[in-house]
Amino acid sequence: MKIALFGATGRVGQQILQLAIHNGHTITALVRNRSKLDKHEQLTTIQGDARDSQAVEQTIKGADVVVSALSTDKTTTLTDALPHIIQTMEHAAIRRIVTIGTAGILTSRTEPGKFRYETSESKRRLTFAADQHRQVYEMLSASGLDWTIVCPTYLPDGAARGNYRVEENLLPIGGKEITVGDTAHFAYDVVTQDKWIMCRVGIAY
Repeated sequence: MKIALFGATGRVGQQILQLAIHNGHTITALVRNRSKLDKHEQLTTIQGDARDSQAVEQTIKGADVVVSALSTDKTTTLTDALPHIIQTMEHAAIRRIVTIGTAGILTSRTEPGKFRYETSESKRRLTFAADQHRQVYEMLSASGLDWTIVCPTYLPDGAARGNYRVEENLLPIGGKEITVGDTAHFAYDVVTQDKWIMCRVGIAY
């Protein structure tokens, strides 16, 4: 499989990249700084910015699937990049995209019709990141793509344990955290097995 990867130097993106390489896939990754990724025969790195439509087109060209592990990073990079990614995919007739979101954009259990970050279910006072991910969800929902948004809750560093729970559009009841390793592992499975099409997936222990 040929994977176009955005956010390959981030915490989750790096681990998705390593899983893809380990399992024999070919990856093209768009990065701001090539020196942050080790060279590998299965990996092609393109130096550039995800907000640049030409860099996005070069990254996605020839891909079977697109993976975005872009973070908000207190900027609008995520919402600036997604329109370019969606447009390029549509022009190239590439349908499958998997992104890493946040549990804040899952449906609230206590107030149906609202996102978790809009209710008391979310403990975070700052909503900038959740709002960015909500815009991505809305853009993907309006597209004709086969999308999945993996929505982890509190995300500490740590290896994959494998005992996590997942639920469509909701955070599993009582879920408090999920490691970076398990988030990457689940996202990789979604990419390679075409699971959870056109839905948000909450993931937690």
